Amino acid sequence: MESNSTKELTLRDLALVLQRKRRLVYITVLAFVVLAGVYCALCTRRYEATGVVQLQKEGADPMGLDSLMSTAASGASDALDANIDLQTQANILQSDTLALRTIEALHLEDTHDFRPHWSPLERIQEEIGFGGAGDVPGAKLEDSPSRRARALKIFSKNLTVKPVSGTRLIEIDYLNPDPNLAAAVVNTLTKELSDYTFQTRFDATSEASKWLGDQMGDLRKNSEQLQAKVVNLQRQSGVYSLGATDNQGHEMAYSGVLDRLQQATQALTAAQQNRILRGAIARAAENGDAEMLSGLAGNGIGATSQMGANSLSLLQNLRQQEATERATLKEAEAKFGPDYPKLAEMRGNLAGLERSIQDEISRIRGRAKSDYAVAIQAETSTRAEYSEARKQADVLNNKAIDYAIAREEAEQSRTLYDDLLKRLNEAGVLEGLQSTNITVVDPGRAPAKAKKPNIPVYMALSLCLGLFFGCCGALLVDSLDNKINSLADVEEELGHPVLGLLPQVPQANGPLILDDPQSAYVEAMRAIRTGVLLSQSNAPPKVILVTSSLSSEGKSTTAINLAISLAQMGRKTLIVDTDLRRGTLRRRFRLQSGIGLSDVLAGQCEEPELHNLKDAPGLHILTAGSRSPNPSELLASQSMCTLLDKWKSKFDFIVLDSAPVLPVTDTVTLNTLVDVTLLLARAGLTEKPQISRSFNLLARGGKHYVGLVLNGLNSNDSSYYGYYGYRKDAYPYKERDVA
Repeated sequence: MESNSTKELTLRDLALVLQRKRRLVYITVLAFVVLAGVYCALCTRRYEATGVVQLQKEGADPMGLDSLMSTAASGASDALDANIDLQTQANILQSDTLALRTIEALHLEDTHDFRPHWSPLERIQEEIGFGGAGDVPGAKLEDSPSRRARALKIFSKNLTVKPVSGTRLIEIDYLNPDPNLAAAVVNTLTKELSDYTFQTRFDATSEASKWLGDQMGDLRKNSEQLQAKVVNLQRQSGVYSLGATDNQGHEMAYSGVLDRLQQATQALTAAQQNRILRGAIARAAENGDAEMLSGLAGNGIGATSQMGANSLSLLQNLRQQEATERATLKEAEAKFGPDYPKLAEMRGNLAGLERSIQDEISRIRGRAKSDYAVAIQAETSTRAEYSEARKQADVLNNKAIDYAIAREEAEQSRTLYDDLLKRLNEAGVLEGLQSTNITVVDPGRAPAKAKKPNIPVYMALSLCLGLFFGCCGALLVDSLDNKINSLADVEEELGHPVLGLLPQVPQANGPLILDDPQSAYVEAMRAIRTGVLLSQSNAPPKVILVTSSLSSEGKSTTAINLAISLAQMGRKTLIVDTDLRRGTLRRRFRLQSGIGLSDVLAGQCEEPELHNLKDAPGLHILTAGSRSPNPSELLASQSMCTLLDKWKSKFDFIVLDSAPVLPVTDTVTLNTLVDVTLLLARAGLTEKPQISRSFNLLARGGKHYVGLVLNGLNSNDSSYYGYYGYRKDAYPYKERDVA
């Protein structure tokens, strides 16, 4: 016998399973669709407002600090820089700082989404002390950790920020039950981003400008002192004049010492300017702010230092790598969850990049200090040379040369001071005007229709989920189902072919073979009759036992219709109710009480009372008779054998309607006295172990023919129409047309 576990499951088998359990699939699909419909009807409508901002490309500033250093602005950022800038701005839009500002500006805590809702889990956490310290009543949102965390969680849940691929655009979406409030959140968040960018850049520029302003104060004092000195020496000037003026209208004078002194003065002026600028860079590097250093580098200040563009370029590359690694880490966390094995490696890489950035900042700080120190030394050295030249000029030209030198120093100092002051003021104003590169392309507008729930999508999803879970449930129920459901189940369990199939029929008042002789059930019964008559090669069987594993499997109905079918062949047929415990023939044929089988076997009478059926002339009926205390002993008695021998001589066929096999031993006793046994199994009721045990009890080691009949099979089942070649109706009878 082939085991079910060794059979390979095919698509056809799956289709048959789904067909048998289609009611479960339909119910599951209907349940999912109804739940989705109820959810769509009851859930709050949520509207999504959308805004689009543009991150403008930064250009050169001809009047800012770039012009101050007379250096050309760097070209436009490449695609990687633009992508990093977009991702950075997108992360800022999702930051807690902007979220808190928006929440407070629009008083979102007073709206429906942000109002506290009772949660049993949070209540339990508070009771057992897991909820954390409570907030101070009346405190600001920033000073209330629990309120702040809850508000940020709700805000982040409804906010979506997406950089548009291939562009400098960022899309901002926000969901809220109020469409106008959703649009207000998008617009407020955009405004807060612009203000944040403005303030950040303005602060960086202001700090550098403040330090430069302090240095220019010293330069101004020096210029004023030189001007006073020129006035004092003007009267005592002894410079040799050539009596002519140059193109600028200055008086021309000549002296070798004065010429060298003039060169020393120019060198000293350049050294002072270099020291001031190196000081500005050192001041910016001392703060250790990578954003400020990148901003100053963009203005071109650092391009002339010893650290040059290479160090700042390395810092920018490290920051780009950090932003890329951080975005990759966030994407991996959102996609694979916090337990993804590679997250630790990615976090390590990110930490390494952060350390590299800090190390590079430290090196830049050291280099900036070194440059500043070198500038001071160069200024000191130049000043020493200048002093020496001045002494020589004093010796040679006395106060006349002092006057010329003082006048030149005053002019150079004043020119330097005026130029620095002009550029510094212009740079501050221009940085204030251009300190944000955020442009609103599409402001948030109140949407016309709700974003959620998306009824077509939800209904389609519920249908798909219903089909999926319905099919899975059908397969699970079928795998756990131990009942006989099809022809294949019987044949696979027993390894024996089935004699016939009987379709499921409604409860009838009388024998169906008489009430509806053209029905599919009657045709199937006739096929079983033919199979029984051909079951023995030498002669048709005379005594036929009809039984089942348990009650309610249709054995009595089958026995009655089989007996009538045999009688309709013109053969004398006797049907005997051998179920002495719960006989049903008297009730089925609506007969009066009389002498039955048990009365004869018990010796209460010699001849049983046989009943005839008007619609079936050849049929004789013997009821079970009076209730007996020992039916098994009566059926196994010699009297039963004598009766059977007597009946065989009087009747062509004897049909025994017996008790079930498994509950009692009556049928097993009768099985030794009959020619053929029909064992019924009811589809959807009889279990596989039951039919297997019953068959083994009746087969008598293979020496006795046991015909298997599957009863109550759905006429639409593939086993039925595959066996008989039709689904519902039998082969119809039609009169042949006569020409």
